[in-house]
Amino acid sequence: MTSSALRFSGAGYTHVGQVRERNEDAILLDPTGQLWVVADGMGGHGHGDMAADMVVDGLAGMEDGAEPDVMLAEQIARINTDIHAMMIRRGVTIGATLVVAFLQDDLSYLAWVGDSRIYLWRGQNLRQLSHDHSRVQELVDDGLITPQDAKTHAERNVITRAMGVEPTVVADFATLPLRANDRILLCSDGLTTCVPDHMIAQTLKSHADPKTAAAALVRAALDAGAPDNVSVIVIAATEH
Repeated sequence: MTSSALRFSGAGYTHVGQVRERNEDAILLDPTGQLWVVADGMGGHGHGDMAADMVVDGLAGMEDGAEPDVMLAEQIARINTDIHAMMIRRGVTIGATLVVAFLQDDLSYLAWVGDSRIYLWRGQNLRQLSHDHSRVQELVDDGLITPQDAKTHAERNVITRAMGVEPTVVADFATLPLRANDRILLCSDGLTTCVPDHMIAQTLKSHADPKTAAAALVRAALDAGAPDNVSVIVIAATEH
Protein backbone atom coordinates (compact mmCIF):
# COMPACT_ATOMS: atom_id res chain seq x y z
CA MET A 1 0.00 0.00 0.00
CA THR A 2 1.23 3.48 -0.84
CA SER A 3 2.22 5.52 2.21
CA SER A 4 -0.18 8.25 3.21
CA ALA A 5 0.11 11.50 5.11
CA LEU A 6 -3.01 10.48 7.04
CA ARG A 7 -3.70 7.66 9.43
CA PHE A 8 -7.21 6.24 9.70
CA SER A 9 -8.73 4.68 12.81
CA GLY A 10 -12.27 4.08 13.87
CA ALA A 11 -14.81 2.21 15.92
CA GLY A 12 -18.35 0.98 15.50
CA TYR A 13 -21.26 -0.73 17.14
CA THR A 14 -24.36 -2.58 16.01
CA HIS A 15 -27.37 -3.03 18.29
CA VAL A 16 -30.66 -4.87 17.91
CA GLY A 17 -32.58 -1.80 19.09
CA GLN A 18 -35.53 -1.60 21.45
CA VAL A 19 -38.19 -3.42 19.41
CA ARG A 20 -36.74 -6.00 17.00
CA GLU A 21 -36.01 -9.52 18.18
CA ARG A 22 -32.93 -10.04 16.02
CA ASN A 23 -30.22 -7.88 14.55
CA GLU A 24 -30.17 -7.99 10.75
CA ASP A 25 -27.45 -5.34 10.42
CA ALA A 26 -23.79 -6.22 9.93
CA ILE A 27 -20.67 -4.08 10.13
CA LEU A 28 -17.02 -4.42 9.12
CA LEU A 29 -14.34 -2.71 11.20
CA ASP A 30 -10.83 -2.76 9.71
CA PRO A 31 -7.94 -2.62 12.19
CA THR A 32 -5.69 -1.43 9.35
CA GLY A 33 -8.01 1.56 8.87
CA GLN A 34 -8.71 0.91 5.20
CA LEU A 35 -12.12 -0.79 4.72
CA TRP A 36 -15.33 0.00 6.62
CA VAL A 37 -18.82 -1.31 5.87
CA VAL A 38 -22.39 -1.11 7.21
CA ALA A 39 -25.08 -3.38 5.73
CA ASP A 40 -28.75 -3.41 6.74
CA GLY A 41 -30.45 -6.68 5.85
CA MET A 42 -34.09 -7.11 4.95
CA GLY A 43 -36.28 -10.14 4.49
CA GLY A 44 -36.99 -11.38 8.00
CA HIS A 45 -36.80 -14.90 9.42
CA GLY A 46 -33.01 -14.89 9.30
CA HIS A 47 -32.79 -13.98 5.64
CA GLY A 48 -32.00 -10.31 6.22
CA ASP A 49 -29.02 -11.00 8.44
CA MET A 50 -27.78 -13.57 5.93
CA ALA A 51 -27.86 -10.96 3.15
CA ALA A 52 -26.09 -8.39 5.33
CA ASP A 53 -23.42 -10.93 6.26
CA MET A 54 -22.90 -11.74 2.57
CA VAL A 55 -22.32 -8.06 1.84
CA VAL A 56 -19.76 -7.70 4.62
CA ASP A 57 -18.00 -11.00 3.90
CA GLY A 58 -17.89 -10.28 0.18
CA LEU A 59 -16.32 -6.86 0.63
CA ALA A 60 -13.86 -8.21 3.19
CA GLY A 61 -12.74 -10.71 0.54
CA MET A 62 -11.75 -8.10 -2.05
CA GLU A 63 -8.37 -8.75 -3.60
CA ASP A 64 -5.70 -6.05 -3.71
CA GLY A 65 -4.31 -4.75 -6.96
CA ALA A 66 -7.07 -2.99 -8.86
CA GLU A 67 -7.98 0.68 -8.55
CA PRO A 68 -10.20 1.02 -5.46
CA ASP A 69 -13.22 2.41 -7.33
CA VAL A 70 -13.01 -0.34 -9.96
CA MET A 71 -12.48 -2.98 -7.29
CA LEU A 72 -15.50 -1.81 -5.29
CA ALA A 73 -17.76 -1.75 -8.35
CA GLU A 74 -16.76 -5.25 -9.41
CA GLN A 75 -17.14 -6.73 -5.93
CA ILE A 76 -20.52 -5.08 -5.32
CA ALA A 77 -21.75 -6.57 -8.60
CA ARG A 78 -20.52 -10.04 -7.57
CA ILE A 79 -22.15 -9.81 -4.16
CA ASN A 80 -25.43 -8.70 -5.69
CA THR A 81 -25.38 -11.69 -8.03
CA ASP A 82 -24.72 -14.07 -5.13
CA ILE A 83 -27.50 -12.67 -2.95
CA HIS A 84 -29.96 -12.69 -5.86
CA ALA A 85 -29.10 -16.32 -6.66
CA MET A 86 -29.72 -17.27 -3.03
CA MET A 87 -33.04 -15.42 -3.09
CA ILE A 88 -34.13 -17.40 -6.14
CA ARG A 89 -33.06 -20.69 -4.57
CA ARG A 90 -34.95 -20.01 -1.35
CA GLY A 91 -37.99 -18.47 -3.02
CA VAL A 92 -38.09 -15.47 -0.70
CA THR A 93 -37.38 -11.77 -1.12
CA ILE A 94 -34.17 -10.80 0.63
CA GLY A 95 -31.68 -8.00 0.28
CA ALA A 96 -29.54 -5.48 2.08
CA THR A 97 -28.50 -1.86 1.96
CA LEU A 98 -24.82 -1.03 1.80
CA VAL A 99 -22.47 1.81 2.67
CA VAL A 100 -18.72 1.36 2.32
CA ALA A 101 -15.67 3.55 2.76
CA PHE A 102 -12.33 2.41 1.34
CA LEU A 103 -9.59 4.75 2.57
CA GLN A 104 -6.24 4.98 0.82
CA ASP A 105 -3.68 7.65 -0.08
CA ASP A 106 -5.63 10.43 1.67
CA LEU A 107 -8.68 9.57 -0.42
CA SER A 108 -12.02 8.07 0.56
CA TYR A 109 -13.63 5.83 -2.06
CA LEU A 110 -17.31 5.63 -1.14
CA ALA A 111 -20.17 3.47 -2.38
CA TRP A 112 -23.78 3.03 -1.32
CA VAL A 113 -27.00 1.21 -2.16
CA GLY A 114 -30.25 1.93 -0.30
CA ASP A 115 -30.91 4.31 2.57
CA SER A 116 -28.00 3.66 4.90
CA ARG A 117 -25.91 6.81 4.95
CA ILE A 118 -22.40 8.27 4.76
CA TYR A 119 -21.62 11.61 6.44
CA LEU A 120 -18.53 13.80 6.61
CA TRP A 121 -17.69 15.81 9.72
CA ARG A 122 -15.28 18.60 8.78
CA GLY A 123 -14.58 21.94 10.42
CA GLN A 124 -17.48 21.60 12.88
CA ASN A 125 -19.92 20.96 10.03
CA LEU A 126 -21.83 17.79 9.14
CA ARG A 127 -22.51 16.97 5.49
CA GLN A 128 -24.35 13.97 4.08
CA LEU A 129 -22.26 12.47 1.28
CA SER A 130 -24.62 9.69 0.21
CA HIS A 131 -28.02 10.23 -1.40
CA ASP A 132 -30.81 7.95 -0.21
CA HIS A 133 -32.24 5.43 -2.65
CA SER A 134 -35.74 5.71 -1.22
CA ARG A 135 -39.25 6.60 -2.26
CA VAL A 136 -39.42 9.69 -0.05
CA GLN A 137 -36.07 10.95 -1.34
CA GLU A 138 -37.43 10.72 -4.89
CA LEU A 139 -40.46 12.74 -3.80
CA VAL A 140 -38.21 15.35 -2.18
CA ASP A 141 -36.01 15.50 -5.30
CA ASP A 142 -39.10 16.04 -7.45
CA GLY A 143 -40.30 18.84 -5.18
CA LEU A 144 -43.46 16.96 -4.22
CA ILE A 145 -42.75 16.90 -0.48
CA THR A 146 -40.35 18.69 1.85
CA PRO A 147 -37.51 17.01 3.76
CA GLN A 148 -39.58 17.59 6.90
CA ASP A 149 -42.58 15.83 5.31
CA ALA A 150 -40.35 12.86 4.48
CA LYS A 151 -39.79 12.12 8.16
CA THR A 152 -43.47 11.17 8.67
CA HIS A 153 -44.48 10.11 5.16
CA ALA A 154 -46.32 6.78 4.85
CA GLU A 155 -43.65 5.48 2.45
CA ARG A 156 -40.64 6.63 4.46
CA ASN A 157 -39.41 3.03 4.87
CA VAL A 158 -39.64 2.14 1.16
CA ILE A 159 -36.23 1.85 -0.49
CA THR A 160 -35.80 1.87 -4.25
CA ARG A 161 -32.50 -0.02 -4.48
CA ALA A 162 -31.09 -2.91 -2.48
CA MET A 163 -28.40 -5.52 -2.85
CA GLY A 164 -29.74 -8.79 -4.25
CA VAL A 165 -33.33 -7.86 -5.03
CA GLU A 166 -32.69 -7.62 -8.78
CA PRO A 167 -30.24 -9.52 -11.01
CA THR A 168 -28.13 -6.35 -11.26
CA VAL A 169 -27.76 -3.38 -8.94
CA VAL A 170 -26.86 0.25 -9.57
CA ALA A 171 -24.61 1.48 -6.78
CA ASP A 172 -23.61 5.11 -6.40
CA PHE A 173 -19.93 6.03 -6.00
CA ALA A 174 -17.98 9.07 -4.88
CA THR A 175 -14.34 9.91 -4.23
CA LEU A 176 -13.42 12.54 -1.66
CA PRO A 177 -9.99 13.87 -0.62
CA LEU A 178 -9.63 13.78 3.15
CA ARG A 179 -7.90 16.14 5.54
CA ALA A 180 -6.52 15.74 9.02
CA ASN A 181 -9.28 15.88 11.65
CA ASP A 182 -11.99 14.80 9.20
CA ARG A 183 -14.35 12.11 10.42
CA ILE A 184 -16.54 9.83 8.36
CA LEU A 185 -19.78 8.39 9.73
CA LEU A 186 -21.36 5.27 8.26
CA CYS A 187 -24.75 4.28 9.64
CA SER A 188 -27.92 2.30 9.02
CA ASP A 189 -31.28 4.05 8.94
CA GLY A 190 -31.84 2.82 12.48
CA LEU A 191 -29.78 5.83 13.53
CA THR A 192 -31.11 8.48 11.17
CA THR A 193 -34.80 7.71 11.70
CA CYS A 194 -34.32 8.36 15.43
CA VAL A 195 -31.56 10.95 15.61
CA PRO A 196 -31.82 14.08 13.41
CA ASP A 197 -28.77 15.50 11.70
CA HIS A 198 -28.37 18.39 14.13
CA MET A 199 -28.13 15.92 17.03
CA ILE A 200 -25.66 13.78 15.10
CA ALA A 201 -23.57 16.90 14.55
CA GLN A 202 -23.74 17.84 18.22
CA THR A 203 -22.66 14.36 19.26
CA LEU A 204 -19.67 14.38 16.91
CA LYS A 205 -18.75 17.84 18.18
CA SER A 206 -18.92 16.66 21.80
CA HIS A 207 -16.99 13.40 21.28
CA ALA A 208 -13.73 13.58 19.35
CA ASP A 209 -12.81 9.94 19.92
CA PRO A 210 -14.45 7.57 17.37
CA LYS A 211 -15.27 4.96 20.00
CA THR A 212 -17.06 7.33 22.36
CA ALA A 213 -18.77 9.12 19.45
CA ALA A 214 -20.11 5.87 17.98
CA ALA A 215 -21.30 4.70 21.39
CA ALA A 216 -23.01 8.03 22.05
CA LEU A 217 -24.83 7.92 18.71
CA VAL A 218 -26.12 4.40 19.34
CA ARG A 219 -27.22 5.45 22.83
CA ALA A 220 -29.08 8.45 21.38
CA ALA A 221 -31.01 6.14 19.04
CA LEU A 222 -31.83 3.75 21.89
CA ASP A 223 -32.99 6.63 24.07
CA ALA A 224 -35.30 7.71 21.21
CA GLY A 225 -36.94 4.28 21.09
CA ALA A 226 -34.85 2.57 18.37
CA PRO A 227 -37.64 0.66 16.59
CA ASP A 228 -35.05 -0.76 14.17
CA ASN A 229 -31.55 -2.19 14.43
CA VAL A 230 -28.90 0.53 14.85
CA SER A 231 -25.40 0.41 13.35
CA VAL A 232 -22.79 3.14 13.50
CA ILE A 233 -19.14 3.44 12.44
CA VAL A 234 -17.05 6.56 13.06
CA ILE A 235 -13.66 6.87 11.35
CA ALA A 236 -11.10 9.58 12.12
CA ALA A 237 -8.34 10.89 9.87
CA THR A 238 -5.25 12.06 11.74
CA GLU A 239 -1.75 13.07 10.71
CA HIS A 240 1.03 10.52 11.10
